[in-house]
Amino acid sequence: MVAGAGAPLPKRRRRRRSSQWTGLIYVLPALALVTVFFIVPLGMTVWMSLHKWPLMGLPRYIGLDNYERLLFDKSFWSSLWFTIQYTVVVTIGLLGFAMILALIVQGQGRAVSTYRTIYFLPVVTGFASAALLWVWLSNVDTGLFSPLAQDVGLTKGRVNILASYTPAFWSVIVMVVWKMAGFYMVILMSGLQAIPADYQEAARIDGAKWLQRFRYITMPLIRKPFALALILCVSGSMLAFDQFYIILSGGPQNKTVTAVYKIFNESFVSFRLGYGAALSMVLLLILLVLSVLQLTMLGDRKDK
Repeated sequence: MVAGAGAPLPKRRRRRRSSQWTGLIYVLPALALVTVFFIVPLGMTVWMSLHKWPLMGLPRYIGLDNYERLLFDKSFWSSLWFTIQYTVVVTIGLLGFAMILALIVQGQGRAVSTYRTIYFLPVVTGFASAALLWVWLSNVDTGLFSPLAQDVGLTKGRVNILASYTPAFWSVIVMVVWKMAGFYMVILMSGLQAIPADYQEAARIDGAKWLQRFRYITMPLIRKPFALALILCVSGSMLAFDQFYIILSGGPQNKTVTAVYKIFNESFVSFRLGYGAALSMVLLLILLVLSVLQLTMLGDRKDK
């Protein structure tokens, strides 16, 4: 045994093992939650997707038949295409409006704090509650939007904005932006407040206009908060369900059926749980690919 300072080797090993067990005890609750609420349900979904799994009766193993079937399911691809369109539009609207709000409330002061609270209040409202509120506001007889449009001269009479695709689609977009902009405002505001004031002041002294400072200083320095907001926004939009189910019920003419709405119909309306599980796995794979692409595009290039 080579002589040297410090404790003997067996004692060091015992200490190392003790610290490893201590660390494991600390992470065990989180690991249990992830296992129970993510890993186990994910494994169950994969297993169900390989079966013909009726709501009542015994499941029957069919291999990859569900995945082969969805390749030729035009209604699924139509719902996925609508979901992508919705995601693009609502992401642009949400992040654009949230950035404007973040720029407004990034300062200090009592009035600014009040504005932050007002802008954030819709976030604490549940999606179902917000959707029901929007249904009432959009009602052609007792709501607010149709009489208001008539009074300001936008329409000749009261028009049901939920009866045709275009106004119904944009109505849902406006509701989601109103409901969620405050959440993304907070994320972007945290990034804006982390930018040293000296950078903006130096650029201002050098003659840089506001748009130049925003493009070359603000946006590069909030890359990570913006990437987080983008990933959350895209993922949440791809999983949209409540607003279209409550406000439009997939209408008009089934043109607003999202991918999750399609999964819901297959699983709990048509009672084809196995096929619904296969659709869920495909949607999960699409979300993983989108998230990796966003992280790659918006990641810090210095870390590569």
